[in-house]
Amino acid sequence: MRIGMALNYAGGFAETVTELADYEKAGLDIVFVPEAYSFDAVSQLGYLAAKTERLQIGSGILQLYSRTPTLTAMTAAGLDYVSGGRFVLGIGASGPQVIEGWHGVPYDAPVGRTREIIEICRRVWRRERLEYAGRYYTIPLPPDQGTGLGKPLKLINHPVRERIPIVVAALGPKNVELAAELAEGWQPIWYFPEKAASVWGPALAAGRAKRDPSLGPLDVVPATASLAIGEDVTGLLELGRPMQALYIGGMGAKGRNFYNDLVGRYGFEAEAAAIQDAYLDGRKDEAAALVPAALLEGTSLIGPRSHVAERVAAFRESGVTTLNVAPIAPTHAERVRLVEQIKELAA
Repeated sequence: MRIGMALNYAGGFAETVTELADYEKAGLDIVFVPEAYSFDAVSQLGYLAAKTERLQIGSGILQLYSRTPTLTAMTAAGLDYVSGGRFVLGIGASGPQVIEGWHGVPYDAPVGRTREIIEICRRVWRRERLEYAGRYYTIPLPPDQGTGLGKPLKLINHPVRERIPIVVAALGPKNVELAAELAEGWQPIWYFPEKAASVWGPALAAGRAKRDPSLGPLDVVPATASLAIGEDVTGLLELGRPMQALYIGGMGAKGRNFYNDLVGRYGFEAEAAAIQDAYLDGRKDEAAALVPAALLEGTSLIGPRSHVAERVAAFRESGVTTLNVAPIAPTHAERVRLVEQIKELAA
């Protein structure tokens, strides 16, 4: 398995990038830059490209609704160029809170839009003169919807690669099936190896049955397992409670929270409902306390080396090919050592 990391989008980016050289030497293979309602990911990915030499760099994720499909393709081609062919395009739907609340555009048809964006991107990278008539995107814009002056164009530059890897962040069955059919990679969140087959197995199988062999095997890239190795680190599992409570309880409304749905599909329906009730009622500490210990442990890599080795094996056996980790330790040197250790265990 490859080893990946996500960079924090909340601040300290330049300092974090300075430390990346050490992670790269320790065996880190790919680093992802998230994009929420934070600084944009693209400018930071360009900065990363200039500051690294071997690492793959990925968007984790660019949202479907915040850029036109052609701008997404142009951006990916530009980042692949400045990084010397090291870019991975991570895309996803995000959620209504961010898309409608921050970008001010409707959150609709995530599966259909994902398919069309992938198709458009690949046509742009092949430098085809772009004509596309889909359900959600029509390029050029039809005359009755604009000035009538639009004409088919093709990308001026020659991309480094005409097939830039695409990773789709997906949780629901239809979107997971689409990722397995069309994308080079699939990124779920809070990946629980022992439960993955029951939750996503049928969707992955359906998508793989329609997959073009030229895409190669599907890269399974979960985001992101907390990592700590030692005899006295089990208590660090508790650090995951507030973030999981935020997502399970607060990232969406009742009946429209994808993370809550996932935890329910893992078999924690009652707990997910209780977390959401507490969080939406403003009782955030209570919501965090309600996060099941089994969920925290099953989605993390925290414990003695022998335990973490067992968990790495479980991730591998369930189909994970790129293991994203968040090393937890008080010093940079200790976090680098954690990356070295997980690289050894994943070899």
